[in-house]
Amino acid sequence: IERLTLAGHRALALGDAREAVGCFRKALLLSGGTASPRLRRACAFNLGAAYVETGKPEKGLEFLLQSQPSEEESGAHLGDLYFNIRAAHEGLQDFPKALDYFGKAVGHDHVAQAGSQAGTCVQMGCCYLGMREPARAARCFLDAAQTYAAAASPEAAAGALSRASGSMLQSRRFRAAEIVGVLTQCRSLCENIPDPALRGKLYNDIGLGYSQLCIFSLAAESFERALALCSGEPDRRREAALLQNLGAAHNALCSFNTALGWHRRAAALHSTLGNRRAQGQCFGNLAYACSQLRNHEAAAENYLHALQAFRDSGDMQGQWQACEGLGTACFHLGDPQKAIGHYKEAL
Repeated sequence: IERLTLAGHRALALGDAREAVGCFRKALLLSGGTASPRLRRACAFNLGAAYVETGKPEKGLEFLLQSQPSEEESGAHLGDLYFNIRAAHEGLQDFPKALDYFGKAVGHDHVAQAGSQAGTCVQMGCCYLGMREPARAARCFLDAAQTYAAAASPEAAAGALSRASGSMLQSRRFRAAEIVGVLTQCRSLCENIPDPALRGKLYNDIGLGYSQLCIFSLAAESFERALALCSGEPDRRREAALLQNLGAAHNALCSFNTALGWHRRAAALHSTLGNRRAQGQCFGNLAYACSQLRNHEAAAENYLHALQAFRDSGDMQGQWQACEGLGTACFHLGDPQKAIGHYKEAL
């Protein structure tokens, strides 16, 4: 049993959770032939935790519950047990029970240090999001960010602030000034993060937050910073999304001449990546910019491109929006009959 247990822990340390499950299962079977209930419970705990690790929370919970100590036994390892039972309930999306075990774990070794306390706050925030309580989730993420900042961990603090701002926006219970304050803190922390990929992701999230608050100048600035940091990535989907976001931000700022370049680059890259729906959105944004610059011929051409892309991707909302745009462009080009046809198609 000891040899199998050691082999199981070694497999877990190497990331081989399936091998660990096999070792712990054999150990549990062997423990059934012993006279030690405590040994059987320890083996059940190891197997349950390994099942949770492999993404099988239901089986994991079954064995974890078997491993609970009797009232007479010491609760020295209850922190580990509660931590894993919480993970199993979270995997089963039973968030109220997961939160209950978070509460039971308080005071045990998993939450003793600042980093663990902050991690617990983040996990509680994720549970509240699963329960569709974004305001409570936001407060958990804010608590985590404060703890991470005190522990001099800017990467984790910025990540928690990013989650907090998203939850605050989702909840609609926070004033815009409060959310701006969180985004500003997050942006200032980004300057001290050495990992360019993480910094780029955070700048993109910050830009999306500013966009939802209609602060498009800061959104555009954040997207440009993110774009500069993702230029060397092999997967170019983030670059395409950032180009699209930049074009949309400049449309909102009415800087349409600047927006044209971003829209064209975004449409070309989405085409390379085979994302027709996103390409259609870029063509629609480009057409709108052209229409605002009174280039109605170019607007009509790009609305046609958008319509075809939305047809190819089965996007009905995109199709009627493109038809409506085509109707407006044709009207400005002096062809009211054609405009009526497009408006009827939109209807």
